[in-house]
Amino acid sequence: MKRRQTLLLIATVAFSQNVDAQPKVQPGIDVFVEHAHRNYVGNKVGLITNATGVTSTLTSTVDALHQLDSPELVKLFGPEHGIRGDAYAGGKVQDATDARTGLPVYSLYGKNRKPTPEMLEGIDVLIYDIQDIDNRTYTYIYTMAYAMQAAAENNIEFVVLDRPIAMYGNLVDGNVLDPDFSSFIGLYPIPYVYGMTPGELAQLFNEEFEINARLTVIKMTGYNHEMEFEDTGLVWVPTSPHIPRSETAYFCAATGCMGELSTVCVGVGYTLPFELVGEEWIDGHALAKELNARNLPGVHFKSTFFKPFYSAFKGKNCSGAQLLITGTKQFLPFATQIHILTAIQKLFPESGFLGNKAGSRIASFNRAAGTDEIRKAILDGKTAEEIIAGYQADLNRFKQTRKKYLLYD
Repeated sequence: MKRRQTLLLIATVAFSQNVDAQPKVQPGIDVFVEHAHRNYVGNKVGLITNATGVTSTLTSTVDALHQLDSPELVKLFGPEHGIRGDAYAGGKVQDATDARTGLPVYSLYGKNRKPTPEMLEGIDVLIYDIQDIDNRTYTYIYTMAYAMQAAAENNIEFVVLDRPIAMYGNLVDGNVLDPDFSSFIGLYPIPYVYGMTPGELAQLFNEEFEINARLTVIKMTGYNHEMEFEDTGLVWVPTSPHIPRSETAYFCAATGCMGELSTVCVGVGYTLPFELVGEEWIDGHALAKELNARNLPGVHFKSTFFKPFYSAFKGKNCSGAQLLITGTKQFLPFATQIHILTAIQKLFPESGFLGNKAGSRIASFNRAAGTDEIRKAILDGKTAEEIIAGYQADLNRFKQTRKKYLLYD
């Protein structure tokens, strides 16, 4: 018992030292509180944030802004998962009153996904501060885009308090979304993994898609694109219930799209969300062997068995493969996902996991993939290499566009 208490004390002290130590990177909120807020003295502020909106010492952005004498924080806006991060994926978020500050909280993931003129009444500046995972299907960036539109329409300045990329900062991978498949999990034609901070992406949205908001980005200090999140010295706050660690962002980009089908388990419902691919009918040894034979950069596959505790696969004895990332700067998550999909189709063609057995979830997969061409190509027997080659021209064009909006080396 004493040993356990000693270990707990050591872990607590280590965590405390990590928080108290000066991080390499100061996020935008730190810079704003330290000095940039002086540019907004006398203004009334609305804040879009959630549980990830914290200073480098883990003070909530809500509390940090509320404690300022000026500008005055007057309204809060909550995205998917809610302003305190307690709502399940896809669950509607309700308007409420914030218990700590007494401020009104308006939902941007319920009846309204775009702030209405009534919500913005009395606001001079709309601030956005949310940690993202650099995945096209994550809804926060579209909450940001819709809020930018609303700010432009109501002549309100829009300010992004910038944050690091969860993955390697120069990782750009995947197909560019076909506008015919635009949705709230893919609003604009950007790649599946786009390699931009929220502030950089806001600039791209504003210019390339003609939002024309009065946009200001409060830059981080100490950040560069060669970093991964763990290099920043900042503490990771889960961006949603199934992204408990910054590394999970890599796995989500490698399996999340196929997870939309609900015909194979990707580890959601087990202890390794997005790190597994399996089902009762999968031979995990055969799948891992097939994928390892492809010599994909930065990843190794281990055969495994697991039984999810919840989700659609609750209680199933799943056999499959675990993804083990061996080189984050070499790893191409979306290309890896294409290889996993084609490998399952090759080994288990009778499973129907991409066909009619997926039912209405086919549409969800296509929205997440940003196209229906990938699914069709796999069913037509095209190789992963052929599918990946098919989107390289669009991806390369995006990479050139991206360069114009980068704020960090």
